[in-house]
Amino acid sequence: MSGPVARAHSARRNQFRERLTSGRFVVTAEVVPPVTCDPEELVAKVRCLKGLADAVNVTDGAGARVHMGSLAAAALLLGAGVEPILQLTCRDRNRIALQSDLLAAAALGIENLLLLRGDNPSAGDQPDAKAVFDLDAVTLSGVARDIRDSQRTMSGHKVAGKANFFIGAADAPIDPPAGWKPDRLKAKIDAGGQFAQTQFCMDPAVARRYAQRLAENGVEGFHLIIGLVPLRSARSARWIRDNLPGSIVPDAIVARMAGASDPVREGRKICEELVEQLSETPGIGGVHIMAPGNDASLAEAVASAAQIAQQQLRRQAGALAGEDASEGWLLHL
Repeated sequence: MSGPVARAHSARRNQFRERLTSGRFVVTAEVVPPVTCDPEELVAKVRCLKGLADAVNVTDGAGARVHMGSLAAAALLLGAGVEPILQLTCRDRNRIALQSDLLAAAALGIENLLLLRGDNPSAGDQPDAKAVFDLDAVTLSGVARDIRDSQRTMSGHKVAGKANFFIGAADAPIDPPAGWKPDRLKAKIDAGGQFAQTQFCMDPAVARRYAQRLAENGVEGFHLIIGLVPLRSARSARWIRDNLPGSIVPDAIVARMAGASDPVREGRKICEELVEQLSETPGIGGVHIMAPGNDASLAEAVASAAQIAQQQLRRQAGALAGEDASEGWLLHL
């Protein structure tokens, strides 16, 4: 790629990275690309998130099923004015293909990455498919970092051009017991991870204790984005709790959903309350809202979360203005 298009990519602002690294509370969302060859079907799914979500993840063969490829989907989002986070899994590609896709992403101006292992084919609708797993997610993070920082492939071949990757990892908060250390997360950070988006954690107290333990173990300059879901029913809450490894849905939330006269509205209210609490929690950089198969609730939850993030930003600005005013008053004594 050369000429005006290349210059536009190299000069563009990545507001997701800017906001997250500046300490602003961010809101990300996730969409599963449809099973389609029509780009408008994907763009229509994300149009309602434009201007609300700081970035939108596009999944890579989610559930080990066929969807539009995440690289093409991320490029379509970028063209539609939505900041993409490209998910790449190790399941379907060997190291040659993964490195090639990283170079292609950089050439297209796609900067944000979430590098994952990927679901086993046995979980999908074509269980006889062969998994690759030539690399794991930690190794792939190091590969992306080296392409960006050293401009080298795994074989040492020189990479022309510039990759402005912002490297993300998956994580799953726990209520850390005594003596626990974040060794797995630290390995991802050491390999180049700069932010993490987590599995569903619907317990703000657990998220707070987890973030505190990360800080106590020297995890600094790394951004933790907590996964949330606008629940639709008590049944869906129980399913997430019991079937998605790493997810946390407290019994109190299940009971609240079970007793709600309008479960969908209650699920959105719970999500909103959690965003409010997490936005005030030290060590939490934002929320990642996922609602598979529930696009309407996703859009409403993201809009609400974006409003809360703006309110927090105004509170921070007001606090800073107050400090400046106090300093000025003291100087005049």
